[in-house]
Amino acid sequence: GLRRSAHLRSTALVAPLGCLVSRQKHTLPDLPYDYGALEPHINAEIMQLHHSKHHATYVNNLNVAEEKYKEALAKGDVTAQVSLQPALKFNGGGHINHTIFWTNLSPNGGGEPKGELMEAIKRDFGSFANFKEKLTAVSVGVQGSGWGWLGYNKEQGRLQIAACANQDPLQGTTGLIPLLGIDVWEHAYYLQYKNVRPDYLKAIWNVINWENISSRYASCKK
Repeated sequence: GLRRSAHLRSTALVAPLGCLVSRQKHTLPDLPYDYGALEPHINAEIMQLHHSKHHATYVNNLNVAEEKYKEALAKGDVTAQVSLQPALKFNGGGHINHTIFWTNLSPNGGGEPKGELMEAIKRDFGSFANFKEKLTAVSVGVQGSGWGWLGYNKEQGRLQIAACANQDPLQGTTGLIPLLGIDVWEHAYYLQYKNVRPDYLKAIWNVINWENISSRYASCKK
């Protein structure tokens, strides 16, 4: 009996560590449409590079950073943990942001949202046109690389527009729940729109997936 209880005690300790060790690695999600499906608004070459190269790199580097972080945790090496934070934020953010971005777009997108989301947009921005203008302006105005976001402020129960630098994830850095993200890194548009970010932003509204954004809005209001 004694040996058994000692064994149980040691497995009780091992179990949580075992979960850490056996945690699934992050993987690149499949696109819900073909690389060419968003043409002419976003061409196939951009989509292929953006998804299979850029997003894949964030996923790989996130897995590497988490592996190192796990080792640092196991050793109780706080200095190493702290030094890994920027890599986790950048690659973790890149993975989170792009995973949302692909579902925010659709070949059957464009137009305007319906129902509750449209009501909320009118309530918080005055009109859909006004909202579109604001989010476009914020996205155009991002200096260097970053994202324009429509988020939900749960505390205040309202929609909010925000810009994030680099790959800073919206919720992790502002507390807003992400509904719609617009990637304004040059790799998202340069091959087609060169340095003219406003043209890319004008085009992207034709492939915005309002169904996806509406269901995100409905689930964060629960």
